[in-house]
Amino acid sequence: MHIVAAHPEQGWNLLCDGAIVFDDTGELLPDGRVVPPHRAPAARLAMAA
Repeated sequence: MHIVAAHPEQGWNLLCDGAIVFDDTGELLPDGRVVPPHRAPAARLAMAA
């Protein structure tokens, strides 16, 4: 898949299959389904810093 429209100022990209991918790793699929963000737990981020 590749990006057909990029909107970094708004935090999202449109992919060639119609999916919208957000900077927080969430997705809105063409059929209306939502894929929640895949965020690392805050405790893990604190240990990495």
